[in-house]
Amino acid sequence: MKKMGNLREFTAIGTVKVLGRCILLSGIALFLFACATKSSAYKDIDGAVTRNNFEQGVEAIKAGQDKKPPLYPVLNSVSLYLDKGLLEHYAGNYKDSAQDLTEAERLIQEAYTKSVTADVASYLANDNTKEYPGEDYEDIYIGIFNALNFYNNGDTEGALVEIRKLTQPSGKLDMLSRKYEAANKSASDHMMNTLNKLGLRVNPELPQGNPVNFSNSALARYLSVLFYLDENNRDSARIEYDQLNAAFASNPKVYSNPVPRSVKNMPNVPAGKARLNVIGFAGLSPIKEEKVYEERVPLDPPYNIIKIKLPVLKRRTSATRGIEVEVQGHGRFELDLIEDISTVIEETYNARFASMFFKTYIRSLLKNAAGAIATQQANKNDSTGGLASLGVMIAGKVAADVSESADIRMGRFFPDKAFVGSIDLDPGTYNVTVHFGHSSKEFKDVNVKAGRINLIQAVNLQ
Repeated sequence: MKKMGNLREFTAIGTVKVLGRCILLSGIALFLFACATKSSAYKDIDGAVTRNNFEQGVEAIKAGQDKKPPLYPVLNSVSLYLDKGLLEHYAGNYKDSAQDLTEAERLIQEAYTKSVTADVASYLANDNTKEYPGEDYEDIYIGIFNALNFYNNGDTEGALVEIRKLTQPSGKLDMLSRKYEAANKSASDHMMNTLNKLGLRVNPELPQGNPVNFSNSALARYLSVLFYLDENNRDSARIEYDQLNAAFASNPKVYSNPVPRSVKNMPNVPAGKARLNVIGFAGLSPIKEEKVYEERVPLDPPYNIIKIKLPVLKRRTSATRGIEVEVQGHGRFELDLIEDISTVIEETYNARFASMFFKTYIRSLLKNAAGAIATQQANKNDSTGGLASLGVMIAGKVAADVSESADIRMGRFFPDKAFVGSIDLDPGTYNVTVHFGHSSKEFKDVNVKAGRINLIQAVNLQ
């Protein structure tokens, strides 16, 4: 990359002119916003969740919203409805959960619609100053948990509607790898042309995201099979069963585990028997953290080192290594892993990460260039022996760095893994205990009926 010793050509570019006017004020606003939303602010909620006291977690969210400023600002409404909706689901408040997750889904769709029509200006504002648009994996698992909400409220058809949003052609899973291809293309081309005129190139060694290789969820297909069987729609259940097995075959990076044993017998229940199906959710999914990458660019010091601040995923440890189900008087059986949700999250995160990287890289470069322009102009007009231009240089560099902050907003309470299993029993009432190794969840008087799917779920996020 050639050194830009003369910035006069750069000053003629409209994008940088606009950026130079707003960078100083936006840095202060973003700094205050970041301080108000650091992860330690969620300690009361996190504490309740680690104790599996989900009702208390919901109350902690409500208490946080009553504060000034609220724990979840308006720009972070997606996270609010995700967190509250998931904890309500785990607590068994399925109606409230469905309302909140549906609102999160609406806001995510609304944000995506806005992003498609965004122009060059979307490259100039840090993501933290805009509405949090949600992640693709959040949108996917909203559908799965809302399907369970509807089922637990006695509405199997409503559950199937939620699943079909994911699995049908041109549904969320089908569109995942393609939805960003055309988004902001004109703005992207404009910015690349700007960089090319300056002789600047994006360093190919910096992390830029990888293509998404996930288009079929085994967990979604598993639920779809169960719900169709509950509706006695065996043809559709058979099609979904084939798709369930195809998910394992087509996504080996995500599904390195074998197909669960209970899946192999899903369509067939022995005559005179009733099947009890169990889903277990364990652990917590990855959390976002800010990572700073430094890149040398052809600008005058100190602007020749730009800081690229990006949100990266960090896995959280789980105490659960396996789940065992005990049916009183009928022994025990193990649940098998059907979906490593954390792996799905890491894979699907690549789609938006590539876009975030590109915008952050260009924005950081342009902010440093704007500071270099201001310093050069101050040098020309400085009558204080260099003190004024030094002040401009320091202020410009500080503003360029402070006005960038990785967007670590997210839904914090998706599970780490999903396990499934089943047992065939005589129709009747049973006491069931789900053992997570370090803790257990009891279900009293579970009515296991013939001709129904008899689905229960247990959650332990420790």
